[in-house]
Amino acid sequence: MTFDPSSLTLTDPTQVWLEVSDLVRSQAWQRSQACSHPSSRWNAYLNQVCLQTILPWLREEHAGKALAVPSFTALPSIWEFINGTGVAWDNVRLVLIPTETIDLSELRVPQEWVDIPDWVADYYFGVQVDPDLESIRIWGYATHEQLKQNGSYDPQDRSYCLDEAHVIQNLSVLWVGRQLGIAETTRRTVPALPAISLAQVENLIPRLGNPEAISPRLAVPFQLWGTLISHGGWRQKLYHHRLGHDEQWSVLEWLQTGVSEAARQMGWGQSTWQPAMAAARGTTQFFPEVLLSRHMIIAQQQYELRVMPRTGGVWRFELRHATGDRIPAGFTLRLLTEDLQAFEGNEDTASQAVECLFVEVSLAPGEGLVWEIEPTPINYDREILRF
Repeated sequence: MTFDPSSLTLTDPTQVWLEVSDLVRSQAWQRSQACSHPSSRWNAYLNQVCLQTILPWLREEHAGKALAVPSFTALPSIWEFINGTGVAWDNVRLVLIPTETIDLSELRVPQEWVDIPDWVADYYFGVQVDPDLESIRIWGYATHEQLKQNGSYDPQDRSYCLDEAHVIQNLSVLWVGRQLGIAETTRRTVPALPAISLAQVENLIPRLGNPEAISPRLAVPFQLWGTLISHGGWRQKLYHHRLGHDEQWSVLEWLQTGVSEAARQMGWGQSTWQPAMAAARGTTQFFPEVLLSRHMIIAQQQYELRVMPRTGGVWRFELRHATGDRIPAGFTLRLLTEDLQAFEGNEDTASQAVECLFVEVSLAPGEGLVWEIEPTPINYDREILRF
């Protein structure tokens, strides 16, 4: 017997039923193998099935610019530890929370999606997955404000639980309200997480990176865990440690032997440039140099971030428009230490349209840096470049 989503919609027209294709199941299963533990792989599989089924529907019906956040390539490093997938468009953010349970008496949302300031969403969709993974049902949603006001916190698995009586099961309420421009308080302010030292991070990653640890998210206090996992660079390092991978973000290795597969998936690659050098008899010669570059979209335009070595341990970070146009006023290129601290001369801001933004910095061997750009590029996730 084949699945007929239209028949289910007639049964409950206020909810959304979507068919899961064979191709989606196959692709999701292949991608789930990027996680270290059977439970993590199954979690990645369910989330991937939900994302690849719901995102096309969402784009077609309601939000043509919807994207997975922080980025599609970063998702396995989240699914390794946490259930849920972020989706964003314009100024709206939602989180898909898949479950296989038949009992829908409550919506359970992992604490990370509720109490990490950068991960807070406007809406949380409860998604029921058919046991045979032939269909999924968006059975209801709640706002962040509702979770904080009416939900109860379960310390056993660090989840916020919202009784079904408070879950809005008619999705039309959401879409009609947005079309009519009805003002709604969707988010509640949550306190910032405390900073943690590099020494703490270096202690936590080997400990939590043991692949035999099934639930590392429950092994340390939440504030410590939340700070660690919300830092994209630390999360990636922890994820690759669990997979038994060597250092993936060594800039020197990228220049010498090629960009790592993990960095390539994030958009990094090698390229060359030819700086002019004065030669004898007033002639000019060009000597090609290898540099690292990453293309990105900022304010709907293509840009390129370049990283290139200078003499004496100095490195140059440079932002240019990919087509040679000038960078608008107000753009900022910023460098931070691995633990997100500023330092003297760490940023360059365009006070008027400029050809490029650049920052040059002297680094000790093994030192790490995080780059930021304002406005924020699409699919930006913090990463630590190791020098």
